[in-house]
Amino acid sequence: MVTQSVGIIGTGKYVPERVLTNAELEQMVETNDEWIVTRTGIRERRMAAPEQATSDLALLASQEAIRAAGLTAEDIDLIVVATITPDMFFPSTACLLQDKLGASKAAAFDLSAACSGFIYGLATASSMIATGMYKHALVVGAECLSRITDYTDRNTCILFGDGAGAVVLGQVAEGRGFKSFELGADGSGGELLKVCGGGSRMPSSSETIEGKHHYIQMAGNDVFKFAVRIMGGAAEDALRKAGMEKSDIDLLIPHQANIRIINSAMNRLEMPEDKCMINLDKYGNMSAASIPVALAEAAEQGRMAEGDTIVLVGFGGGLTWGATVLNW
Repeated sequence: MVTQSVGIIGTGKYVPERVLTNAELEQMVETNDEWIVTRTGIRERRMAAPEQATSDLALLASQEAIRAAGLTAEDIDLIVVATITPDMFFPSTACLLQDKLGASKAAAFDLSAACSGFIYGLATASSMIATGMYKHALVVGAECLSRITDYTDRNTCILFGDGAGAVVLGQVAEGRGFKSFELGADGSGGELLKVCGGGSRMPSSSETIEGKHHYIQMAGNDVFKFAVRIMGGAAEDALRKAGMEKSDIDLLIPHQANIRIINSAMNRLEMPEDKCMINLDKYGNMSAASIPVALAEAAEQGRMAEGDTIVLVGFGGGLTWGATVLNW
Protein backbone atom coordinates (compact mmCIF):
# COMPACT_ATOMS: atom_id res chain seq x y z
CA MET A 1 0.00 0.00 0.00
CA VAL A 2 1.28 3.45 -0.92
CA THR A 3 1.66 5.86 1.98
CA GLN A 4 2.72 9.47 1.69
CA SER A 5 2.73 12.61 3.83
CA VAL A 6 -0.52 14.54 3.50
CA GLY A 7 -1.17 18.10 4.60
CA ILE A 8 -3.16 21.27 3.99
CA ILE A 9 -1.98 23.15 0.91
CA GLY A 10 -4.72 25.80 0.70
CA THR A 11 -7.33 27.38 2.98
CA GLY A 12 -10.43 29.49 2.34
CA LYS A 13 -13.48 30.83 4.11
CA TYR A 14 -16.73 32.65 3.49
CA VAL A 15 -19.12 34.24 5.96
CA PRO A 16 -22.38 35.95 4.92
CA GLU A 17 -22.62 39.73 5.00
CA ARG A 18 -25.65 39.93 7.31
CA VAL A 19 -24.64 40.39 10.96
CA LEU A 20 -26.99 39.48 13.82
CA THR A 21 -25.88 41.31 16.97
CA ASN A 22 -26.67 40.66 20.60
CA ALA A 23 -28.56 43.97 20.63
CA GLU A 24 -30.89 42.63 17.94
CA LEU A 25 -31.42 39.42 19.88
CA GLU A 26 -32.43 41.52 22.90
CA GLN A 27 -35.41 42.65 20.81
CA MET A 28 -36.34 39.04 19.90
CA VAL A 29 -36.03 37.09 23.15
CA GLU A 30 -35.58 37.78 26.84
CA THR A 31 -31.81 38.17 27.02
CA ASN A 32 -29.14 40.86 27.10
CA ASP A 33 -25.71 41.52 25.68
CA GLU A 34 -23.88 41.24 29.01
CA TRP A 35 -25.41 37.83 29.77
CA ILE A 36 -24.61 36.46 26.32
CA VAL A 37 -21.01 37.70 26.34
CA THR A 38 -20.37 36.52 29.90
CA ARG A 39 -21.85 33.07 29.35
CA THR A 40 -20.67 32.40 25.78
CA GLY A 41 -18.18 35.04 24.59
CA ILE A 42 -20.34 35.68 21.51
CA ARG A 43 -21.07 39.27 20.42
CA GLU A 44 -22.46 38.70 16.93
CA ARG A 45 -22.99 36.00 14.32
CA ARG A 46 -23.50 35.86 10.53
CA MET A 47 -26.77 35.01 8.76
CA ALA A 48 -27.11 33.64 5.25
CA ALA A 49 -29.23 35.68 2.85
CA PRO A 50 -32.65 34.19 1.98
CA GLU A 51 -31.40 33.07 -1.42
CA GLN A 52 -28.24 31.43 -0.02
CA ALA A 53 -28.04 27.73 0.81
CA THR A 54 -25.18 25.74 2.30
CA SER A 55 -23.70 24.87 -1.11
CA ASP A 56 -23.52 28.58 -1.98
CA LEU A 57 -21.47 29.35 1.13
CA ALA A 58 -19.31 26.29 0.46
CA LEU A 59 -18.65 27.41 -3.10
CA LEU A 60 -17.08 30.73 -2.14
CA ALA A 61 -14.91 29.19 0.58
CA SER A 62 -13.84 26.39 -1.77
CA GLN A 63 -12.88 28.72 -4.61
CA GLU A 64 -10.65 30.66 -2.23
CA ALA A 65 -9.00 27.47 -0.92
CA ILE A 66 -8.37 26.12 -4.44
CA ARG A 67 -6.82 29.45 -5.49
CA ALA A 68 -4.63 29.46 -2.38
CA ALA A 69 -3.41 25.96 -3.28
CA GLY A 70 -2.44 27.16 -6.77
CA LEU A 71 -4.82 24.68 -8.37
CA THR A 72 -7.97 24.69 -10.48
CA ALA A 73 -11.24 22.87 -9.89
CA GLU A 74 -10.19 20.28 -12.48
CA ASP A 75 -7.27 19.32 -10.21
CA ILE A 76 -9.64 18.25 -7.39
CA ASP A 77 -10.46 14.55 -7.42
CA LEU A 78 -12.33 14.24 -4.11
CA ILE A 79 -14.84 16.54 -2.39
CA VAL A 80 -16.00 15.93 1.19
CA VAL A 81 -18.55 18.31 2.69
CA ALA A 82 -19.16 18.16 6.43
CA THR A 83 -22.57 19.61 7.25
CA ILE A 84 -25.76 19.09 9.24
CA THR A 85 -27.64 21.63 7.11
CA PRO A 86 -27.45 20.20 3.58
CA ASP A 87 -29.31 21.95 0.79
CA MET A 88 -31.57 18.88 0.68
CA PHE A 89 -31.58 15.21 1.71
CA PHE A 90 -30.12 14.27 -1.66
CA PRO A 91 -28.32 14.85 -3.87
CA SER A 92 -25.52 15.59 -1.45
CA THR A 93 -24.30 19.12 -0.93
CA ALA A 94 -20.90 17.84 -2.11
CA CYS A 95 -22.39 16.88 -5.48
CA LEU A 96 -24.08 20.26 -5.80
CA LEU A 97 -20.78 21.92 -4.91
CA GLN A 98 -18.91 19.77 -7.45
CA ASP A 99 -21.20 21.05 -10.19
CA LYS A 100 -20.95 24.69 -9.08
CA LEU A 101 -17.15 24.45 -9.01
CA GLY A 102 -16.86 22.60 -12.30
CA ALA A 103 -14.80 19.91 -10.57
CA SER A 104 -15.95 17.27 -13.03
CA LYS A 105 -13.24 14.75 -12.13
CA ALA A 106 -14.03 14.66 -8.42
CA ALA A 107 -15.86 12.03 -6.40
CA ALA A 108 -18.16 13.75 -3.91
CA PHE A 109 -20.03 12.92 -0.71
CA ASP A 110 -21.34 14.51 2.48
CA LEU A 111 -20.29 13.60 6.00
CA SER A 112 -22.45 14.10 9.10
CA ALA A 113 -20.73 14.41 12.46
CA ALA A 114 -22.14 17.79 13.53
CA CYS A 115 -19.50 20.17 14.91
CA SER A 116 -16.83 17.44 14.70
CA GLY A 117 -17.55 16.94 11.01
CA PHE A 118 -14.59 18.88 9.64
CA ILE A 119 -12.09 16.81 11.66
CA TYR A 120 -13.83 13.61 10.53
CA GLY A 121 -13.61 14.91 6.96
CA LEU A 122 -9.89 15.61 7.26
CA ALA A 123 -9.25 12.12 8.61
CA THR A 124 -11.26 10.52 5.81
CA ALA A 125 -9.81 12.50 2.91
CA SER A 126 -6.20 12.44 4.13
CA SER A 127 -6.35 8.65 4.46
CA MET A 128 -7.50 8.37 0.85
CA ILE A 129 -4.66 10.57 -0.35
CA ALA A 130 -2.08 8.77 1.78
CA THR A 131 -2.92 5.45 0.10
CA GLY A 132 -2.61 6.97 -3.36
CA MET A 133 -6.34 6.68 -4.11
CA TYR A 134 -6.64 10.43 -4.74
CA LYS A 135 -4.19 13.30 -5.25
CA HIS A 136 -6.04 16.47 -4.21
CA ALA A 137 -9.05 16.57 -1.89
CA LEU A 138 -11.31 19.47 -1.04
CA VAL A 139 -12.66 19.23 2.52
CA VAL A 140 -15.37 21.73 3.44
CA GLY A 141 -17.25 22.54 6.63
CA ALA A 142 -20.36 24.55 5.75
CA GLU A 143 -23.55 25.38 7.62
CA CYS A 144 -26.73 27.44 7.43
CA LEU A 145 -27.64 26.92 11.08
CA SER A 146 -29.99 29.92 11.00
CA ARG A 147 -32.40 27.68 9.06
CA ILE A 148 -32.71 25.21 11.95
CA THR A 149 -32.52 27.68 14.85
CA ASP A 150 -35.61 28.60 16.87
CA TYR A 151 -35.43 32.35 17.38
CA THR A 152 -37.94 32.15 20.22
CA ASP A 153 -35.66 29.85 22.24
CA ARG A 154 -33.24 32.09 24.12
CA ASN A 155 -31.06 29.15 25.16
CA THR A 156 -30.08 28.24 21.60
CA CYS A 157 -30.73 31.23 19.32
CA ILE A 158 -27.87 33.22 20.86
CA LEU A 159 -25.32 30.56 19.89
CA PHE A 160 -25.46 29.75 16.22
CA GLY A 161 -24.32 31.36 12.98
CA ASP A 162 -23.75 30.58 9.30
CA GLY A 163 -20.52 30.23 7.35
CA ALA A 164 -18.16 27.95 5.45
CA GLY A 165 -14.49 27.04 5.60
CA ALA A 166 -12.54 24.90 3.16
CA VAL A 167 -9.12 23.33 2.76
CA VAL A 168 -7.33 21.56 -0.06
CA LEU A 169 -5.33 18.50 0.97
CA GLY A 170 -2.41 17.16 -0.99
CA GLN A 171 0.98 15.52 -0.72
CA VAL A 172 3.53 17.51 1.31
CA ALA A 173 7.21 17.12 2.14
CA GLU A 174 8.28 14.29 4.43
CA GLY A 175 7.81 15.31 8.05
CA ARG A 176 5.08 17.84 7.26
CA GLY A 177 1.31 17.41 7.35
CA PHE A 178 -0.96 15.35 9.57
CA LYS A 179 0.74 13.48 12.41
CA SER A 180 -2.26 11.88 14.11
CA PHE A 181 -6.03 11.80 14.39
CA GLU A 182 -8.26 11.05 17.36
CA LEU A 183 -11.94 10.44 16.56
CA GLY A 184 -14.65 9.30 18.93
CA ALA A 185 -18.38 8.99 19.47
CA ASP A 186 -20.87 8.28 22.25
CA GLY A 187 -24.26 7.64 20.72
CA SER A 188 -25.85 7.29 24.16
CA GLY A 189 -25.68 11.10 24.32
CA GLY A 190 -27.56 11.56 21.06
CA GLU A 191 -30.61 12.97 22.83
CA LEU A 192 -28.61 15.88 24.23
CA LEU A 193 -28.23 17.72 20.93
CA LYS A 194 -30.51 16.95 18.00
CA VAL A 195 -32.92 17.92 15.24
CA CYS A 196 -35.39 15.06 15.12
CA GLY A 197 -38.03 16.31 12.67
CA GLY A 198 -37.97 15.37 9.00
CA GLY A 199 -36.15 12.06 9.19
CA SER A 200 -37.49 8.51 8.93
CA ARG A 201 -38.19 8.39 12.68
CA MET A 202 -40.29 11.54 12.61
CA PRO A 203 -41.34 12.38 9.02
CA SER A 204 -42.32 15.95 8.27
CA SER A 205 -45.93 16.76 9.10
CA SER A 206 -48.02 19.62 10.39
CA GLU A 207 -47.52 18.13 13.88
CA THR A 208 -43.71 18.16 13.62
CA ILE A 209 -43.79 21.75 12.42
CA GLU A 210 -46.12 22.85 15.21
CA GLY A 211 -43.96 21.00 17.73
CA LYS A 212 -40.82 22.78 16.46
CA HIS A 213 -39.12 19.43 15.89
CA HIS A 214 -37.24 20.81 12.88
CA TYR A 215 -35.20 23.13 15.10
CA ILE A 216 -32.08 22.46 17.18
CA GLN A 217 -32.90 21.01 20.60
CA MET A 218 -30.11 21.07 23.14
CA ALA A 219 -29.64 20.08 26.77
CA GLY A 220 -27.18 22.92 27.32
CA ASN A 221 -25.75 22.01 30.73
CA ASP A 222 -25.15 18.38 29.78
CA VAL A 223 -23.48 19.32 26.49
CA PHE A 224 -21.32 21.86 28.32
CA LYS A 225 -20.10 19.25 30.82
CA PHE A 226 -19.33 16.81 28.01
CA ALA A 227 -17.45 19.45 26.02
CA VAL A 228 -15.32 20.58 28.96
CA ARG A 229 -14.30 16.97 29.57
CA ILE A 230 -13.70 15.91 25.98
CA MET A 231 -11.99 18.92 24.31
CA GLY A 232 -8.77 18.83 26.28
CA GLY A 233 -8.80 15.04 26.50
CA ALA A 234 -9.13 14.52 22.75
CA ALA A 235 -6.27 16.96 22.09
CA GLU A 236 -4.09 15.12 24.63
CA ASP A 237 -4.88 11.77 22.99
CA ALA A 238 -3.96 13.11 19.55
CA LEU A 239 -0.69 14.50 20.92
CA ARG A 240 0.18 11.13 22.47
CA LYS A 241 -0.46 9.40 19.15
CA ALA A 242 1.88 11.89 17.48
CA GLY A 243 4.55 11.38 20.13
CA MET A 244 4.31 15.00 21.23
CA GLU A 245 3.78 16.99 24.41
CA LYS A 246 1.52 19.90 25.29
CA SER A 247 4.53 22.19 25.17
CA ASP A 248 5.03 21.32 21.49
CA ILE A 249 1.80 23.11 20.45
CA ASP A 250 2.40 26.36 18.59
CA LEU A 251 -1.28 27.08 17.89
CA LEU A 252 -4.52 25.54 19.13
CA ILE A 253 -7.58 25.93 16.88
CA PRO A 254 -10.63 24.68 18.82
CA HIS A 255 -14.26 24.41 17.83
CA GLN A 256 -15.79 27.83 18.50
CA ALA A 257 -18.78 26.97 20.69
CA ASN A 258 -18.33 28.74 24.01
CA ILE A 259 -15.48 30.79 25.49
CA ARG A 260 -15.69 28.92 28.79
CA ILE A 261 -15.21 25.60 27.01
CA ILE A 262 -12.23 27.00 25.08
CA ASN A 263 -10.73 28.39 28.30
CA SER A 264 -11.11 24.99 29.94
CA ALA A 265 -9.24 23.33 27.07
CA MET A 266 -6.49 25.96 27.22
CA ASN A 267 -6.09 25.40 30.97
CA ARG A 268 -5.88 21.62 30.56
CA LEU A 269 -3.31 21.97 27.79
CA GLU A 270 -1.44 24.65 29.79
CA MET A 271 -1.64 27.09 26.91
CA PRO A 272 -1.63 30.91 26.98
CA GLU A 273 -4.39 32.71 25.08
CA ASP A 274 -1.96 34.03 22.47
CA LYS A 275 -1.44 30.43 21.31
CA CYS A 276 -5.17 29.84 20.77
CA MET A 277 -7.21 30.99 17.78
CA ILE A 278 -10.49 32.50 19.00
CA ASN A 279 -13.06 34.17 16.73
CA LEU A 280 -16.40 33.08 18.17
CA ASP A 281 -17.07 36.64 19.32
CA LYS A 282 -17.60 37.50 15.63
CA TYR A 283 -19.27 34.33 14.34
CA GLY A 284 -20.73 32.28 17.17
CA ASN A 285 -20.98 28.52 16.77
CA MET A 286 -20.92 27.58 13.06
CA SER A 287 -20.83 23.82 13.72
CA ALA A 288 -18.70 22.08 11.07
CA ALA A 289 -17.62 25.46 9.66
CA SER A 290 -16.13 26.78 12.91
CA ILE A 291 -12.71 25.13 12.78
CA PRO A 292 -11.98 25.63 9.06
CA VAL A 293 -13.04 29.31 9.23
CA ALA A 294 -10.78 29.83 12.25
CA LEU A 295 -7.97 27.98 10.43
CA ALA A 296 -8.36 30.18 7.35
CA GLU A 297 -8.31 33.34 9.48
CA ALA A 298 -5.21 32.13 11.34
CA ALA A 299 -3.51 31.64 7.96
CA GLU A 300 -4.63 35.12 6.82
CA GLN A 301 -3.25 36.66 10.00
CA GLY A 302 0.11 34.91 9.67
CA ARG A 303 -0.29 33.03 12.92
CA MET A 304 1.16 29.79 11.51
CA ALA A 305 4.75 29.53 10.32
CA GLU A 306 6.18 26.64 8.35
CA GLY A 307 7.05 23.81 10.71
CA ASP A 308 4.64 24.92 13.47
CA THR A 309 2.70 22.26 15.34
CA ILE A 310 -1.03 22.94 15.02
CA VAL A 311 -3.78 21.17 16.95
CA LEU A 312 -7.39 21.23 15.73
CA VAL A 313 -10.01 19.89 18.15
CA GLY A 314 -13.80 19.84 18.26
CA PHE A 315 -16.89 18.19 19.69
CA GLY A 316 -20.47 17.96 18.54
CA GLY A 317 -23.82 16.25 18.42
CA GLY A 318 -23.79 12.50 18.15
CA LEU A 319 -22.13 12.87 20.56
CA THR A 320 -18.87 13.08 18.62
CA TRP A 321 -15.39 14.45 19.03
CA GLY A 322 -12.23 14.73 16.99
CA ALA A 323 -8.70 16.12 17.11
CA THR A 324 -5.70 16.22 14.81
CA VAL A 325 -2.07 17.23 15.12
CA LEU A 326 -0.32 18.57 12.03
CA ASN A 327 3.01 20.08 11.12
CA TRP A 328 2.26 23.21 9.09
